[in-house]
Amino acid sequence: MKKQSLSRSQRLVTALMLFGLFFGAGNIIFPIFLGQAAANQTLIASLGFNLTAVGLPLLAIAAMGISGSDSVMTLASRVSKPFGYFFTIALYLTIGPFFAIPRLATVSYEVGLTSFVPANQQGLGLFSYSLIFFALALFLALRPSRIIEWVGKYLTPIFLALLLVIVIRAWLDPAGLDTSQMATGNFAGQALTTGLLEGYNTMDSLAGLAFGIIVIKAIQDFGVKEGRLVAVEVVKSGFLAILLMSIIYLALALLGWQSRNYLPLAENGGIALSQITQHYFGQAGQVLLALLMFVACLKTAIGLIVALSETFAGMFPNLISQRAWAIIASLVGFGVANIGLTAIIQLSLPVLMLLYPLAIVLIVVALLPYRWQGPRVYQAATAFTLVPALVDFIRTAPAVLSESGLGTAVQAWATSYLPLYGVGFGWILPALIGILVGLWLNNRQRA
Repeated sequence: MKKQSLSRSQRLVTALMLFGLFFGAGNIIFPIFLGQAAANQTLIASLGFNLTAVGLPLLAIAAMGISGSDSVMTLASRVSKPFGYFFTIALYLTIGPFFAIPRLATVSYEVGLTSFVPANQQGLGLFSYSLIFFALALFLALRPSRIIEWVGKYLTPIFLALLLVIVIRAWLDPAGLDTSQMATGNFAGQALTTGLLEGYNTMDSLAGLAFGIIVIKAIQDFGVKEGRLVAVEVVKSGFLAILLMSIIYLALALLGWQSRNYLPLAENGGIALSQITQHYFGQAGQVLLALLMFVACLKTAIGLIVALSETFAGMFPNLISQRAWAIIASLVGFGVANIGLTAIIQLSLPVLMLLYPLAIVLIVVALLPYRWQGPRVYQAATAFTLVPALVDFIRTAPAVLSESGLGTAVQAWATSYLPLYGVGFGWILPALIGILVGLWLNNRQRA
């Protein structure tokens, strides 16, 4: 008799694996900075943050399971085969060796270890640390069949235990939350929309599409094979993982808000977290933080390397092996990590502003009732979304493009004709129009 569902323990391990794959360094530092900057607007800002950093990844996982897609390529190819290749390659390079993977090594070094390295040796320190980091990540990633064991059973529980120590110590602080601390920057007047945009930075909606196949394979390895039953288990495990993420995000945001009692607003969440742990634990806190960041980043890096190597080996079966793709991803990630965190963040922003709207539209259309779907819906929705996504790419690109004649002209046009462009969501109305046009074309073709 075929297995109908996972046991509770299997579902829990799968959910912990998924949580571990998602929850990297950025997932820690962004909500802490949000809490510091939003202060008395933290709850509103956290709502926005959770919608994009929690809600969208859950929808991405659900879309992969419910649509029956066995890869990002399969889902994106519903637009067209060339778009499928473009989107899949761009997505995996973004959450892989170009941005997300090197950011994991750089953030964990800069937050956890810089205080232990002399100022004139920081370059060598980052080089040495990232070499060890990627060597260990590659070693574990070359054994993908054991990923659920490494990440779900060991690394994630260790990470949660370390994080819990910091959060509980902060909760014991009698000072509590100071409601007189006022929000700063964009959080002062646009707490919700600023929180929504901050959730983009985690890259989890993109990762949700990539990790969906890992979860599907893990569930199949447990013995659940039938497509509909696998989809149900994907959603159940995804919900548990995302619920845990949302609780931790809120706890970290409140931790950031509370830190304003004894700290000024930090330059970023990494600095804030370092200052918080040192405030409560002294130098021992820095050691605790270094362990926390290392475990948090390592487990996510393993998942990203596995996801990229499996996907590219499947897309290009006659090129090189999965093992070779994993090695290449690790080597490129190692090289990019050594250009520094600031450069990585600056270069990744325009790419995220381009890919996120396209990913969200794919997810939304994949979740529509089956009878509403068809190539015309995917194509029209993507085409209408691509234009404002390209505008956001130009707006957030380096000055050589964003401040050029073309760049300023495009942004002036968008300001005049794209609703919500000023708050970073100029793509929403065109996307909705594209979906409606696609549905109309779909019904017309059937008539």
